[in-house]
Amino acid sequence: MSLADRWRAARPAVAGVHLDSGACSRQSVAAIDAAGQHARHEAEVGGYVAAEAAAPVLDAGRAALAALTGLASTDFVFTTGANNALDLLLGAWPGDRTAACLPGEYGPNLAIMAANGFAVRALPADGHGRLDVAAAARQLAADPPALVHLTALASHRGLAQPLSALAATCAELGVPLVVDAAQALGHLDCAVTPAAIYGSSRKWIAGPRGVGFLGIHRELARRLQPRLPPPEWNLPSSVLQRLEHGEANVAARVGFSVALGEHLADGPAAVRTRLAEVGRMTRDAVAGLDRWRVVEPHDEPTAITTLAPTDGADPQMIRNWLIAEHRIVTTFADVQRAPFEMTAPVLRASPHVDVTDEELARFAEALAAAG
Repeated sequence: MSLADRWRAARPAVAGVHLDSGACSRQSVAAIDAAGQHARHEAEVGGYVAAEAAAPVLDAGRAALAALTGLASTDFVFTTGANNALDLLLGAWPGDRTAACLPGEYGPNLAIMAANGFAVRALPADGHGRLDVAAAARQLAADPPALVHLTALASHRGLAQPLSALAATCAELGVPLVVDAAQALGHLDCAVTPAAIYGSSRKWIAGPRGVGFLGIHRELARRLQPRLPPPEWNLPSSVLQRLEHGEANVAARVGFSVALGEHLADGPAAVRTRLAEVGRMTRDAVAGLDRWRVVEPHDEPTAITTLAPTDGADPQMIRNWLIAEHRIVTTFADVQRAPFEMTAPVLRASPHVDVTDEELARFAEALAAAG
C-alpha cells in the first residue's frame, strides 16, 4: 500500500475535498482515540494521576521532536500553539532585544515581537521573497542582532526558505537562530539544531488543535530569564520547567505525541518527497485557469499552492463558496498574514499526501466555474 493510501486509510472518511492542511490537517483515528482514552482515564483516576501515567507517551513525543529538529528530547516543552511558544521565548529573552527576519514575516509573529519590545530589522530577500543567504551573512556579520528569526515556510506562500544554509551561517557568526516551524515541521527538513524552534500540532503533523511545542538548545536555555515564578524566589526549577504550564490539556499533548510517532513511522523523507509531488500536482491542476495566477514556482518542494486573483475576485468569498457548493476546503489568506509583503488577499490550497488527481481536478473545475 502506498504512503497516500495508508495515510488516508488511517483517518475517518473525508466529507468532501480537504485542501487545508496548512491550516489544520485531518487527524488519524489513532491520534483521536489516544486523546479520547486519556480524557476517559482522567475521569477514572483523576487528571493529575492520569497525567503521570501519560509521561512515557509525552516523552516519546519529545523524542520525536528531537529527531525532527536536531535538539535533545530534554530541550522541549509543550505549549498551546506556535504563538504561545514564541511569546514564552521572547518574554524570557535576556539583554538586547533586536531581531532580524524576512520582509514577509508572519504578521502575528511580528505582533509578538513588538509586544515583547523587539526592534525588527529586515533580512535581504530576492524577488520571490526567498532569503539571500550570502547577503544576509554579510549583514549579520556587520551588525549582529540579538537573534535571527526565520519562518522556514510561510503561511501566505509556499516558498521553502534555505533553513540549513542560514543555520550554518548563524552558527558560524554566533547569532542565535529561532525557527518558526509551524508550516515546516513534517513538511521540510528541520533537523538543523537551531538555538530555538517552535511550532504547532495541527498542520502537517496532523495532530489535535490547541497544542504546540517549543524547543530551546541548552546553551540558550541557560541564559533565559522567565518572568514566572519571579527569579528572586530561587525556586528549584529549571528554565524549561518554568516555561511549561502545568495546567494543560494533556489529552491534546497525547494526541500530538501519537501523531508525531505516526509521522516518523511513515518516514519523514518519504513524506517530504510526496508533499513536493503534491505541490507539483496541484500547480499543474490549476495552471490553466484564466482568473488566477499561481504564486509559487512549479517545482517548489512544498505542498502549498497560492492563487492570486487576476480579475478582482474576492478570495474570501470564493473560499466560502467552495465549501458551501462543493465541500472543498481551502484557506483565505488576508494581507495581515504578511503585512509588509502582501498587497492583496490570496486563496491557498494545501493538500496532504493523500490527495488524488481527481480531487484536484474537482478543485480546478470548481474554481473555473466560480462567479
